[in-house]
Amino acid sequence: MSQIDTIHVGPPDAGYDVLVGQQDVAAGIDSLLPPSVHRVLIVHAAAVQPLAQRIADVLAQRDVQTYLEVLPDGEAAKTVEVAAHLWSVLGQAGFTRTDAVVGVGGGAVTDLAGFVAGTWLRGVPVVQVPTTLLAMVDAAVGGKTGINTGEGKNLVGSFHEPAGVLVDLSSLRTLPRADLIAGMAEVVKGGFIGEPRILELLRDDPQAALEPDSPVLRELVVRKIALKARVVTADLKEASLREILNYGHTFGHAVEQVNGYRRRHGEAVALGMIYVAELARRAGLLDDAGVADHRAVLTAIGLPTTYTPPPGQGWDEHLAAMRRDKKTRGALLRFVVVDSAGEPGRLEGPSEEDLRAAYDAVVTP
Repeated sequence: MSQIDTIHVGPPDAGYDVLVGQQDVAAGIDSLLPPSVHRVLIVHAAAVQPLAQRIADVLAQRDVQTYLEVLPDGEAAKTVEVAAHLWSVLGQAGFTRTDAVVGVGGGAVTDLAGFVAGTWLRGVPVVQVPTTLLAMVDAAVGGKTGINTGEGKNLVGSFHEPAGVLVDLSSLRTLPRADLIAGMAEVVKGGFIGEPRILELLRDDPQAALEPDSPVLRELVVRKIALKARVVTADLKEASLREILNYGHTFGHAVEQVNGYRRRHGEAVALGMIYVAELARRAGLLDDAGVADHRAVLTAIGLPTTYTPPPGQGWDEHLAAMRRDKKTRGALLRFVVVDSAGEPGRLEGPSEEDLRAAYDAVVTP
């Protein structure tokens, strides 16, 4: 096994660790679970069933009773119906506050696993085992959990920090390339909001960034998680600073919702970053070179910078979806933006004219 990087989230005397490297997560997971655990619910994506089973087998060696539940693919897992089914499993199995949940899979799986763990008996331990790039660098870290409703993404959720996160970089070897590219959007986001070294690495060798065993990708993952750890530690429940992690997400979530969640999250976030860069330019915060840099970095790694809405869906539907964003206050739309100096900030209440102009700059004719 390779060297493991340990990134701590939270104050020194509390919080949890994110362990990053090529590692045997089935063997490592036992050390993250409280010794009092008697039952563990392992929720997982179908594609990683062998890994989930290995985890169950290791836990069985210490007489832990395990329950494996395969989830629907992608955002289809993040519904109240799926959550209710898992609550029923926990109830019928007699899970107590000393038992635990393990999430194995992509961002939707870790979101749901955290939500179910956070709401069962008002909170039981959860260990996250992200197997996609997006989940590794974002969804599994930080304790934000949630499910979707017909009105929007992640509108129902809670803050529930994991007991630990195990990031096995070798799992990226079997990740479809399209998913690896999509996950890179969250890495790019980190570069724009506070870790410029990420952008340097991507500009210098974008292809190495997409090689699962490359030191470049490993450094990108570690730097993005470390950035998120710093932000989350300073603002656990998104009272102020943590909002910068939503860069590109206001329009990105609107794209996902309008497309019925058939668009990859990372692709939507890439479009969201272009949208908000254009919006910041209209507001005089970001210069032409800054917008061009957004497009160049995203294009270099294969992410979209232009968008064709689905038939019958236009500006009005995207605006309505953005108005349901969690950063909105009353009727006031709020966006995380980056200025020409690379500093993140907030843009509150942009004009309807600017909102529409930014949309037109992203949408293909």
